[in-house]
Amino acid sequence: LAGLWTVFTLGGVGSKTSLQLERCSPLANQSLLLLLVLANLTDAPDTPNPYRQAITSFKNTQDSTAFSSSNPHAFQINFNSLYTALCEQQKSDQATLLLYTLLHQNSNVRTYVLARTDIENLV
Repeated sequence: LAGLWTVFTLGGVGSKTSLQLERCSPLANQSLLLLLVLANLTDAPDTPNPYRQAITSFKNTQDSTAFSSSNPHAFQINFNSLYTALCEQQKSDQATLLLYTLLHQNSNVRTYVLARTDIENLV
């Protein structure tokens, strides 16, 4: 889970240009690209893609409802930290693709982002 958190926070590198980001944290950059590729692989006929299931079903740690899921790939993450990291990294193509993927495939993230009053930071 710590490795996935590093991918989601993009290595915690702050607001740097894409070239600086790649030089400063190549592991976070490559990990995020790998996560995006894995999450967008097509499902096998008999088994759904576990990476896509994880991306589409994770929930907010600050959500008041109890965390119970029949999905074995479900996990929780702090949406506020994720939102802040995505806002800081919007110059990065990888972060923009992650945001796009999350907004389109995870209704929990989409609801959280639409409820934010500072959405102009993301745009």
